[in-house]
Amino acid sequence: MGPIPPGFAVIDGELAPGGIRVRDLVARAGGAPLFVYDSAMIATRIAALRAAMPAGLALHYAVKANPFAPLLQFMAGLVDGFDIASGGEWRALQALGVAGARVGFAGPGKRDADLAAAIAAGITLHIESAHEAARALNAGARAGVAPRLAIRVNPDFELAGAGMRMGGGARAFGIDAEAVPALARQIVADGADWQGFHVYAGSQSLDAGAIVASQAATIDLIARLAQQAGVPVPMCNLGGGFGVPYGHGQSALDIAAVGDGLAAALDRRAGVLGETRFVLELGRWLVAEAGVYLAEVIDRKHSRGETFLVVDGGLHHQLAASGNFGSVIRRNYPCAIATRFDAPATEVAHVVGCLCTPLDRLGDALALPHAEPRDLVALFCAGAYGASASPAAFLGHGPAREMLV
Repeated sequence: MGPIPPGFAVIDGELAPGGIRVRDLVARAGGAPLFVYDSAMIATRIAALRAAMPAGLALHYAVKANPFAPLLQFMAGLVDGFDIASGGEWRALQALGVAGARVGFAGPGKRDADLAAAIAAGITLHIESAHEAARALNAGARAGVAPRLAIRVNPDFELAGAGMRMGGGARAFGIDAEAVPALARQIVADGADWQGFHVYAGSQSLDAGAIVASQAATIDLIARLAQQAGVPVPMCNLGGGFGVPYGHGQSALDIAAVGDGLAAALDRRAGVLGETRFVLELGRWLVAEAGVYLAEVIDRKHSRGETFLVVDGGLHHQLAASGNFGSVIRRNYPCAIATRFDAPATEVAHVVGCLCTPLDRLGDALALPHAEPRDLVALFCAGAYGASASPAAFLGHGPAREMLV
């Protein structure tokens, strides 16, 4: 399985996120399954990132990674802004008092009501097509407001080693780089409050060299597009793509190397970008490793020489860990018996969920301490793309509880 993230407390042999033993957390929440997010780990991670990155670089949190309201409220005091991908995500931020000026809105297929609400709130719309630009401008005209618009660029390169590639080739995301200069000129001429560009080439890369190369290529591309269009670039969102190690043999991303590479690329940037504000957009890297999913062992059974630990959770809460969220090859997420955290491994067991499908496997052939019913299993790297990215209604078992500590 993958490496258990460092930073979690252990009390009397029991895992203790936030310094609270897991049995106490489950009791406090009213039962398992339970997602727990450790706020101190998130704050430490953000501080380490800021220390590694060039001065003046803005940090945005991608809400899609984890939209749990207490976590969003906590993040509001640590990051410079937010990036959203739906009207629902904006409403979640709005309910917490986040100002629209701190928000960027990307994603294809924005509805008319979403465009109107974003324009009224002063959100920067990251335009994904010429048609969307026209719709946003028309919506602004109806409201008597100049819409804040940036262009999301589909670059002519990909983020090498990305787990999910979102740039290069034919994509549903962004506007092909060669079509951008003309559209940028048109948007400015039509009276938009022009904001600049957004490039997101891919996600979940653990290769610092690939990220450095992608960021440098992005800066060069944006400078070239600005020169061709004859427009300034108030803001350039560099995307993110920072990965975390989920599986066996994977190592943590070297953020110091990324920061050094980005600083060098910014130092040599073209003059047209001299006044540009650069933004780093991250979700998974900020919160994934600070989250743990706790499920209770309901049954321990043997079948033809193999041991199965059946828990009260499953893929309906933690789809990615089951290998059914874009994985080509399923890999075991980091896993432990949380109530016997410092006990040695004494058996090989499969951890399976409570759903009536063979897809509901959370861990295959794991070396674990002996566990019995009522023990708690911990699945790590659960702070991103967990509860909100899983089919909680599947088979009617209901959603997991969530808690920020």
